[in-house]
Amino acid sequence: MQITFLQNGKTEEAYLKDGLALYEQRLRRYVSYKSEVVPSLKNARNMPASRQKQEEFALMRKWFEKADCVILLDEHGDSFSSVAFASFLQQKMNAGVRNLMFVAGGPYGFAPEARTAAQGTLSLSKMTFSHQMIRLLFTEQLYRAFTILKGEPYHNE
Repeated sequence: MQITFLQNGKTEEAYLKDGLALYEQRLRRYVSYKSEVVPSLKNARNMPASRQKQEEFALMRKWFEKADCVILLDEHGDSFSSVAFASFLQQKMNAGVRNLMFVAGGPYGFAPEARTAAQGTLSLSKMTFSHQMIRLLFTEQLYRAFTILKGEPYHNE
């Protein structure tokens, strides 16, 4: 299975880039993984949030077509424990999903069309995190899930 993590805009902070690089390197031992970046919108500060979400989705749409299953990272999505998330990934692999795509949106979330095009939503917490920080948190959880599936000692219960 190929896992793609689609992100809106580049990661800006060095400490987040370093953390992402660490977990992405570790993750590639378990699964084919790639991280893709949709360019940030120009003059977004002058746009209403609804228009910004629409234009971000227009840029993401081509990536959605490449995926068998698209899951949006959204604060209102389904919540899992780390073990349940590992089970979710195993179910996707067992179902023959070839390209599983997780998507981190912009600061205002997703347009209604993105929600319609996706096969699900995933919440990492009831708390709100910056769209920059969620990248590191999600990538670590993805790595953790694969160590759980392999029975490795990274995760403790």
